[in-house]
Amino acid sequence: MQENIDVIAQHNYSTIVAKYIKPQRKASAYQSEAELEKAFIKQLVTQGYEYIAIKNENELLENLKKQLERLNNIHFSKQEWARFSKQVLCNPQYSQIEKTKMIQTIDDTQVLERDDGSIKNISLLDRTAIANNHLQVVSQIENQGSYKNRYDVSVLVNGLPLVHIELKRRGVNLKEAFNQIKRYAKESFWAGSGLFEFVQIFVISNGTLTKYYSNSTRKNIKSSSENNHYEFCISFADAENTAILDLEDFTKTFFAKRTLCNILMKYCVFNTQNELLVMRPYQIAASESIINAITIAHREKLQGSIQACGYIWHSTGSGKTLTSFKTALLASRLPFIKKVLFVVDRKDLDFQTMREYDKIQKGAVNSTASTKELKECIESYDINQKIIVTTIQKLARFIEHYKNSMVFNDEIVFIFDECHRSQFGSMHEQIIKKFKRYYLFGFTGTPIFEPNANKQNITTITTKNALGEDIQKAAIKTTESLFNKLLHSYTILHAIADKNVLPFHVEYISTMKQANDIDNEQILAIERTKTLLDEKRIHNIVAYVLEHFNQKTKRNDRDTMAQQRQNGFNALFATQSIEFAKAYYNEFQKQMAQREQKLRIAIIYSYAPNEDIDDLEEGANSLDSKEFLESAIKDYNKLFKTKFSLNNFDAYYKNVSEKLKEKELDMLIVVDMFLTGFDSKTLNTLWVDKNLRHHGLLQSFSRTNRILNSVKTFGNIVCFRDLESNTQESLKIFGDKRANTIALLRSFDEYLHGYELENGKKELGYLAYIKKLQEKFPLHNFPLKTKKEQKEFIELFGSILRLANILQAFDIFAMNDTLLERDKQDYQSHYIELYNTFFPHNEKSDISDDIVFEMELIKQTEVNVEYILFLLEQYYKESTQKQREHILRTIDSSISLHNKKDLIRAFLDEIDSKPNQAFEQLFEEFIRTQQEKELSIIINEEQLQEQGAKDFIKNAFNIGIFQTLGTALDNVLPKISLFATSKAQEQANNQRRQRAISKLELHFERYRDIIKKEVNP
Repeated sequence: MQENIDVIAQHNYSTIVAKYIKPQRKASAYQSEAELEKAFIKQLVTQGYEYIAIKNENELLENLKKQLERLNNIHFSKQEWARFSKQVLCNPQYSQIEKTKMIQTIDDTQVLERDDGSIKNISLLDRTAIANNHLQVVSQIENQGSYKNRYDVSVLVNGLPLVHIELKRRGVNLKEAFNQIKRYAKESFWAGSGLFEFVQIFVISNGTLTKYYSNSTRKNIKSSSENNHYEFCISFADAENTAILDLEDFTKTFFAKRTLCNILMKYCVFNTQNELLVMRPYQIAASESIINAITIAHREKLQGSIQACGYIWHSTGSGKTLTSFKTALLASRLPFIKKVLFVVDRKDLDFQTMREYDKIQKGAVNSTASTKELKECIESYDINQKIIVTTIQKLARFIEHYKNSMVFNDEIVFIFDECHRSQFGSMHEQIIKKFKRYYLFGFTGTPIFEPNANKQNITTITTKNALGEDIQKAAIKTTESLFNKLLHSYTILHAIADKNVLPFHVEYISTMKQANDIDNEQILAIERTKTLLDEKRIHNIVAYVLEHFNQKTKRNDRDTMAQQRQNGFNALFATQSIEFAKAYYNEFQKQMAQREQKLRIAIIYSYAPNEDIDDLEEGANSLDSKEFLESAIKDYNKLFKTKFSLNNFDAYYKNVSEKLKEKELDMLIVVDMFLTGFDSKTLNTLWVDKNLRHHGLLQSFSRTNRILNSVKTFGNIVCFRDLESNTQESLKIFGDKRANTIALLRSFDEYLHGYELENGKKELGYLAYIKKLQEKFPLHNFPLKTKKEQKEFIELFGSILRLANILQAFDIFAMNDTLLERDKQDYQSHYIELYNTFFPHNEKSDISDDIVFEMELIKQTEVNVEYILFLLEQYYKESTQKQREHILRTIDSSISLHNKKDLIRAFLDEIDSKPNQAFEQLFEEFIRTQQEKELSIIINEEQLQEQGAKDFIKNAFNIGIFQTLGTALDNVLPKISLFATSKAQEQANNQRRQRAISKLELHFERYRDIIKKEVNP
């Protein structure tokens, strides 16, 4: 064992091992889950953890008391511990959010009131002396919430459960462990003393595969789906991005005591949206490599030379903002550093970076609106102004206007954003000439190498020889020539292989007829602006986009526009120049008016008066372009009831950015802006009528491939120009020769008919899966009798759903789909029924048979309440048996309507018994009566405060949100004393409270979209 641990020995200041050498292991006999757990605990003990036999929360609390006494060199009296545990650690009024803040705040001390009236600060963690934190491992702790659960393994740090590990035997789907933790969170983590709400990181493993993820605490109803997905689980890796998957290897690295403590205390971020982020291994490795380079350059007195520089090549979409923020924060804490400047190359990115930084930690970073403000901030000795975000243009003006500033002699760290763009002009040279003691680092997803460099762009490199003398030489401007060595790389191949970003589905739509005997260069000559701007061509492209918009953005045609925006995605349209952008904007407005299609489309481009734009977009200088943009902004104001103009263009930009991220804007027409640096998980489609190549192509494509949920499985690129060779060349430069097979989806025929993998294994296509489904599970055989059959059906139909989700992006899929729509509905109905059998709302599910369901893919094609009401009204008018059957089949195949099945069936009977009453009145009276009756039952069963409960639910219906935070529930639930008379009473109170909230929430979900909102006068 010692020999293997030596292999991965780390530098004293390193969190990520440089290179992990996996030991050779012989295949062994079958390993049960219990044996896997036993081996895991044994390995932790070998690595210095203390195993303690704790089986319940009373013993957990007693151990916590001892550990905090040891850490703080204190002895709690019985009364002091009762106060401290009840008021701080186990306070039932503290949510998971408050508990996470306790752990993630740098000053994480809590106040203890001593028996003599004095105050003592109690530390929960020691961030300064990592070794002073005591790590213990416990297993099989029981906790009684709404159901009794027993947790596999937990790691205690100073007595607090900060890491929880859920294990499955080898061969079991890893998602089952993930789903089990979700269930624990709902059923019991909150129970009793609530200590398991302190968990910061979850680890899931089946022995073969191991992943970790943060205990995200976001409660925002609108965006909660963005975080609680298996897709966000992280694979650990070494600094060379080699994944460490086997549990034994993962334990030696991730669970090395220093590594785990660093990740918990140094590389987690609790942002302003109450979301806990844990950094990925490549982010940590990059951040530490920069800090190490700064430290070495300072020690060797290499400041102000190329040896004090370096760059990070991290693929777009891999979390550069968080990496750069942590790097800036750590650099600012170095005692010899005066300032850390995060430099962007456009004012719009200045706002965007500040917006993202403020989400991570409000007020940690300073922005400057003018060169004068930059001077004041950069020359200030205020410790709260150590990190500054500015544009390279402002920085250049500062150098020009304030030539005698003392800051030029200070040790300054420069972090350049998107350094493939901003560092190849004269401004970069001004900075390195004027600042004498700089440390200069760049971040880029697409570096400039010799193949994609401008051969006319030459720079002078200054190095120091052994005597400390400056040595200069000329070189073509590449990222390496300007920033010296590559400190860490994580390419698009790494990102897609790790599933940190999505691959691309690229389509090429022909828009011009071309002679067969014309080669590429001649074609480029033909495709001049006049030809490409032809009215008929623009008309046809716009017609294609409008016709296929919902298909490409995964929107349901049967949904209302509001529901389409909520459930689907949105898009960018990239154009060659401002003239193109204007032509498309006009044509979209014209055709939408003719079709009565109500997409919200906006346009944005730079214009001459914007002093912070370095390279103006083509056509920006014309008066016509300025007037057109002013008119388009007026259209935008009508859409969103805003008051923007060119006089406050920055505010317009910010609002467009926000509307795009919030899915309130369906599509944005752009030239260059938003094609780099803009990140939004909700974007899935890029329409391209623009010549793109090299880093510009990959940067633009990468706007679409951020991970969001199970439905978004790729970034959708629709090209109206022939960019195929450019795409292949770009992927080769920024990946390698394998890039096309990894970064691009396979062909339509391969997904439809199947394909062969590199290992020779045959992957079935959609048609083969459909054939297998119909042969093995004909509809007349349902319901399925055995769990084995049920699980096999679920896995098979899940595969079909996943393939259909990809194939739906292809225009020709509808003509090749052999599964009839009615049969699809029936299969889906059985699938949902099984889901509710395995995961009922009010009953405990069988853990041994946890099954992963692709429910989000079904929700993508959900029917909505408006559509069902339409069907019900048609039945009210005609009352045919065929209509009734269609309604029942539709609600059976719907997830969102499943909790309303009995209501809709009962209302069908109501229609039959009261045919002469107006439909709308009949429906409203029926629903209101049923809702009030069911709420009264809940009030009586849970002994709730009657008027308070009615007011609470009424308000929830009106605002569309069930709010569990705040004091609103205090007027609903029975009054419960904070200090229970016994432990059993306290536990009973918590269970009672949780049960009542759960019932009210289910009631709210059942009626939220069918109950008529009451409008206040």
